Amino acid sequence: MLRNIKSSLQSLAGKCAAIWRSLFPPLPQLVADGDLLVELPWRYHWLGLPRRSAGPGMSPHQRAAARQRAREVAESTLGSALWQQAEEQGYLDVPSRYFPGITYRLRVGRRIEVLAEPGAQTPWAFPFLCINPVYPLPEEEFFAQLYLYVRDREDIIIRVAAPQPWDQSLGRTF
Repeated sequence: MLRNIKSSLQSLAGKCAAIWRSLFPPLPQLVADGDLLVELPWRYHWLGLPRRSAGPGMSPHQRAAARQRAREVAESTLGSALWQQAEEQGYLDVPSRYFPGITYRLRVGRRIEVLAEPGAQTPWAFPFLCINPVYPLPEEEFFAQLYLYVRDREDIIIRVAAPQPWDQSLGRTF
């Protein structure tokens, strides 16, 4: 009887482990592409990753290097003048192309703030929109990506952003 219980528990544990591995596959590994090593993080599920995680397995030196590269990516993406404006002001405002009198205020590492001119109707019940990256990214790099989405693909922002009643730092950024 004891052997059957032990065997059943081991079998159940094995099934649970298999389900867990299917839901949360191992974290991305580098893939050889010719002479380059490339990481493909979008192929993995990040649901099990704690909020504000700076990338599993990254040393403090690697995080600092990633943040430095992110600042370079953000400046290249936005252009020097716009990046300098974002650093000086602490935000960039992007007027909506879909809703008259609505402006999106983007801040590094924070939710999108929806600003409405007097008399303008906002399409959301709350003044903040939440969009998080799918996988861990440095805050400045995600900020530059978000700027491009709001400027060029506002339809996606309208469709996927979750309205929120308060401001908060983003998840999966570091």
